[in-house]
Amino acid sequence: MNEVARMQELEPIDAVQLEIIRQLLQSIPDEVETDLTRTAFSPLIYEYKDYAVGIVDVKGRLIAQSRGGIPIFLANALGLAVLDGVAMYADEGIGAGDVIITNHAGTLGQHLNNVVMFAPVMDRGDAGRIVAFMAILAHWTDVGGRYVGSSASNDTTEIFQEGIQFRSVKLRRGGLPVAETYRMIEYNTRFPAMVLGDVEAQLAGCVKGAALFEALIGKFGATRLLDAISTLWARSEAAARKAVAAMPDGVYRAASFLDNDGIELDRRIECPVTVRIEGERFIVDFSAISPQVRGPFNSGRDGGGIASARIAFKYLTTPDEPANEGSFAPLEVILPDGKFLSASATAPMARYSAPLGTVVDTIIHAIEEAAPMAIAAGHHASMGSHRFQGRNPGTGQLFSHLDTALGGWGGSHRCDGSGPFKTMAHGDTLDVPVEVQEAMYGLHLERIEFRQDSGGPGKHRGGLGLIKVYAIKHPVKLTLTFERNGCPPWGVRGGSAGTPNHVEVQRAGEAGCARFLKVNDLALLPGDRVIIYTGGGGGFGPASERDAAAIALDVRRGYVSEEAARTLYSNDRPG
Repeated sequence: MNEVARMQELEPIDAVQLEIIRQLLQSIPDEVETDLTRTAFSPLIYEYKDYAVGIVDVKGRLIAQSRGGIPIFLANALGLAVLDGVAMYADEGIGAGDVIITNHAGTLGQHLNNVVMFAPVMDRGDAGRIVAFMAILAHWTDVGGRYVGSSASNDTTEIFQEGIQFRSVKLRRGGLPVAETYRMIEYNTRFPAMVLGDVEAQLAGCVKGAALFEALIGKFGATRLLDAISTLWARSEAAARKAVAAMPDGVYRAASFLDNDGIELDRRIECPVTVRIEGERFIVDFSAISPQVRGPFNSGRDGGGIASARIAFKYLTTPDEPANEGSFAPLEVILPDGKFLSASATAPMARYSAPLGTVVDTIIHAIEEAAPMAIAAGHHASMGSHRFQGRNPGTGQLFSHLDTALGGWGGSHRCDGSGPFKTMAHGDTLDVPVEVQEAMYGLHLERIEFRQDSGGPGKHRGGLGLIKVYAIKHPVKLTLTFERNGCPPWGVRGGSAGTPNHVEVQRAGEAGCARFLKVNDLALLPGDRVIIYTGGGGGFGPASERDAAAIALDVRRGYVSEEAARTLYSNDRPG
């Protein structure tokens, strides 16, 4: 029975009370998220926002999520972790004061740095019945493995090279710490103080969130609260079904590809996608995508294909509705085992998220004809990971600094492309501020500027990428993961493609630059420079239709060069 049908069997809830409950439920992960960013030790959490905060029910269904965090986590990772924990502790049980962690690749289908922690929400008036779980996923800075940072790899060939796995183990039992679990954490990371500090921030959030939910149970009663949640799911489901029903039935296709898997550099990772609209059903078929690859660009079914489809579906149907389990009810995914988006539990997954922006982009591109007012041209879609690893020149302490690319998004029928932003898969995550990078790691960011002419020409221009220059002041090692170079962000409706990304390294005293997309632990010395060029979004509509005043403004602002304005935006432009 779907939630719409179930809602008809429930006792009606007063609309005012329902809205009060909805806002109170939403306030819990939002408040916990704020606390997490204030108490975490790692800039990846308190600045970059590499986390997810949410509430799921006992069946792993999403009740509410915080407004921050990363979409690929919030789509389904929290519920998957809870279901695995419940199954693993079926005999012992989960009780009040218990807290469980997991990063198991076979469960989450992500890299091992992503650790979900969750605590039960109890109905104290019903013999301690578990009503829901408060869950937080956070990226731990390091969980062992071959490389500093664990997930900073382009050439691992199995998950065991990428760190330790915690398969649903208790961090706390009955409110007391499990010493063995803490020891495993401490002695399997290169940064124990930072990681254990983040663990405590995560733990405090789970405990507080569970207490806040239990207070709502005390106020409204568990039955009334759960009925309200079902009603909210049904509302979201109805809105999603209405959006799908408005699209014309049909079979829609698009294709893209990733440059390579980091090991077989001459072999592309193919990503053809078929979308079928059948009434209120939205079916995404990944049957034709490339099989599991040797390098670490794989993901498990739920962490890869399902997560990508959910993000694209939400974008296309009810982007303004709160995300909960009902939002995804009309979505169906066809994904055979053994694909790079449905890899085995032992496959390398360090760079699992690098392809997902492109996968989301491709699903959206597929239904251009079905929903022309909802789609945009291709966006830069590249995670663009750049990690510096070395020792702080002041303290001598080991550091690992990870950041990702901000690039252009595609133009649409309404306006020019936005940006520079992260990918669709990474949402509203932020760059770590320059001041933090320079204070904590001794790095020097010489300049950051818009990348002129990177946005694809069109009636509505693609958003711009960036140029980001690091001047190296002390020895460090650089790892890069850049994508979408061979498959640049496409234009639509006659628009042109955006400019793809790449990275250049200029050695001290040398005139030329070496060009890179992927590299592991490249040694850099004082005087070297790293120049990061991020991609621009594709254009929407023919460039010859662009308003002359808009072109002139672009030139004045430096977004478009005078040469590009003459050659790319004129009626007689080449090609």
